Amino acid sequence: MPKKRENRGRHKGDKGKTGTVQCDNCGRIVPADKAICVTRWYSPVDPQLARELEKKGAIIPRYKITKCYCVSCAVHYGIVKVRPSEERKRRGIY
Repeated sequence: MPKKRENRGRHKGDKGKTGTVQCDNCGRIVPADKAICVTRWYSPVDPQLARELEKKGAIIPRYKITKCYCVSCAVHYGIVKVRPSEERKRRGIY
């Protein structure tokens, strides 16, 4: 069978088996190296209120939130774009 992708759609390399994670959107079990993980900063305080409080010298906590998505959910939410077929399989001599 021909390979569609050089990395077989994963970031595994030569590691062997990897663990799994659950998609934060649909709940699908996905290999950890195949999942698309996005890290965003989250503040429990409203941004406008936070600006006013910071002017007065208050320290507003911000937390890192990492969400992992399966490939289909990442494409659906626009985190990963579907590339045109010319860009998809660029291997070898350009």
